[in-house]
Amino acid sequence: MLGGCRRALPAALGRALRGRAAGQGGRAVSTSWCPVGTAFDVKQQQQQPLRGGAAGRDTGLFGVPELSCPEGFQEAQDKALQESEQLVQKACSTPPGPETVMIFDQLSDSLCRVADLADFVKVAHPDFAFREAAEEACRNIGTVVEKLNTDVELCQSLRRLLGDETVLSSLDPETRRVAELFMFDFEISGIHLDEEKRKKAVELNVRILDLCNEFLIGTHIPNKIDKHVLPEHIRYNFTAEGNYLRIAGLHADCPDDLVREAAYKIFLHSNSQQLARLEELLVSRNSLAQLVGYDTFAHRALQGTMAKNPETVRQFLEKLSEQLSKRTQKDFEMMTKMKMKLNPHNSMLMPWDHPYYSGVLRAERYNIDPGLYCPFFSLGACMEGLNSLFSQLLGISLYAEQTKRGEIWSEDVRKLAVVHETEGLLGYIYCDFFQRPDKPHQDCHFTVRGGRLKENGEYQLPVVVLMLSLPNSARGAPTLLSPGMMENLFHEMGHAMHSMLGRTRYQHVTGTRCATDFAEVPSILMEYFANDYRVVNQFARHYKTGQPLPKNMVSRLCESKKVCAAADMQLQVFYAVLDQIYHGKHPLKKSTTEILKETQEKVYGLPYVPNTAWQLRFSHLVGYGAKYYSYLMSRAVASMVWKQCFAQNPFDRAMGERYRREMLAHGGGKEPMLMVQGMLQKSPSVEDFVDALVSDLDHDFETFIMDS
Repeated sequence: MLGGCRRALPAALGRALRGRAAGQGGRAVSTSWCPVGTAFDVKQQQQQPLRGGAAGRDTGLFGVPELSCPEGFQEAQDKALQESEQLVQKACSTPPGPETVMIFDQLSDSLCRVADLADFVKVAHPDFAFREAAEEACRNIGTVVEKLNTDVELCQSLRRLLGDETVLSSLDPETRRVAELFMFDFEISGIHLDEEKRKKAVELNVRILDLCNEFLIGTHIPNKIDKHVLPEHIRYNFTAEGNYLRIAGLHADCPDDLVREAAYKIFLHSNSQQLARLEELLVSRNSLAQLVGYDTFAHRALQGTMAKNPETVRQFLEKLSEQLSKRTQKDFEMMTKMKMKLNPHNSMLMPWDHPYYSGVLRAERYNIDPGLYCPFFSLGACMEGLNSLFSQLLGISLYAEQTKRGEIWSEDVRKLAVVHETEGLLGYIYCDFFQRPDKPHQDCHFTVRGGRLKENGEYQLPVVVLMLSLPNSARGAPTLLSPGMMENLFHEMGHAMHSMLGRTRYQHVTGTRCATDFAEVPSILMEYFANDYRVVNQFARHYKTGQPLPKNMVSRLCESKKVCAAADMQLQVFYAVLDQIYHGKHPLKKSTTEILKETQEKVYGLPYVPNTAWQLRFSHLVGYGAKYYSYLMSRAVASMVWKQCFAQNPFDRAMGERYRREMLAHGGGKEPMLMVQGMLQKSPSVEDFVDALVSDLDHDFETFIMDS
């Protein structure tokens, strides 16, 4: 029932109502909008109280009146549940027809509007009371959803529609697909089982939700160690808490090998509680999958994706690993030589060395110092660059809009209106870009409200949040981005545009509510634009002098990313293979840690470190369970789309419109492979995916000539 609702998309996603402008004719332009670049390079004005209401009264988060205080989540939740009860009754009493699908979508929307919003607030709001209230709302709505997914009478109303050939043949393709997707949600929840087994399926689903939350929290909890265990000269790298040191990450960029080694061994040290959570999560997922009729959880999870089944994923990963093998070995040899040069007493390449020494090799070979690039990438300039690109490619402009008091959760959040040149206002993007205490250090796209055509003919505008972890600007200077931060910004904005342009009739398939291995395509495609000099040249200016970023610096930066890129990709293959094994045939033949050791040494190539358990920090096992391969497959599609459609001219409006029409506009309302086929004019094979990824690793001969 709520299968269409999606949670955060880590480093990822968006869609469009075919042939319909917002509100049938577009929304009027607001006089409160201002240029997007300026909004990010100046401090936001203090929000004013709402006019026309009680003086000083808050409007509520995202303009939702109930959410002016944490207790409002209970009110919003009660309202949604009351509305859903009425819609269930209506669905069960309505004769089979298009209205049935619309009622189901209203039901999905009423629950998603609370669940999706709460899903963001529970991780990002600075006030613990808000986070706690949102967490409770998520759990309560989730429980209701699982019960609805096993409601026989509700399912029967949909089954009557799908079983009536006359009615079914009269439905348009999108309505028919949405009806089938709703039925699929029932089926994977065990609607066909007897009452006792359906109850068991609900219990398993609710337990899985709880385990996912607990495991996710555990992936981020720092480890502590007695400070006397570590040599005195490296202790300053870690946060001191009395006699203990707090290790909250891998310190992958630290030049001191000993610091990286210590961080790796301590941060990834096995934790019995987290291990028990993971094992119960994997067993519960497998039990649920088998209960509802699938061989494994992976078979259940991959229904409706581009890959379709675990066998295709395995074939894809095996062929890719085979193609990468020799290149990866060369990369490891280069890293080993560099380590030998810098640390001759301990030159064996270890897992904590890969990120650091690959960075050293890039910097040395191409003279890449991120500090030289940052002055050219002020946040305001990058936002103007995105604005210019979207304007030329899609006819879309971004405008900063003043927020009302209580609408945002931190004063540095910016609200953007997304406006099409003829269709008017398409939706809103809230930009939560800056670091703050207790804010997760991750780049994410959250759907807060999905778009849909409402009963009165108006279009419900999509609302999303982009969350980054940018440093706060120094006094008197704008926020300056490293090349990596700039690329991440483009990536996340790709998700946002997908959400804005996936203007489907039904919110169940709006924007990024699509197959996971397709959802990352629009965001990864934006990385190709971010690495093209013609695009970068439009906005990269030194914030003091106005000097443009020299072309050879952009070329060197792009080529530097190919240094050790095979090893980087092999690491992703390892993660994807591990994910497939964990969600494959159960009972697992070995413990999750033994499987990690065996897979790491076989697929990745660097040795396993005793007493570590990297899988306990693998947060993607929650949202991307059995689907981690999606990043690689999406990258392959994005690569093909870039080379075939945009490499010749990244500002080609005709190609931009085709991209919107074929890939963004449908959300999840069309089979993902059909969307790819529409864009590429062919249906790519596994071999095509592999070739696209491997060809991206080849160096550009022109850059070598230019630098020689």
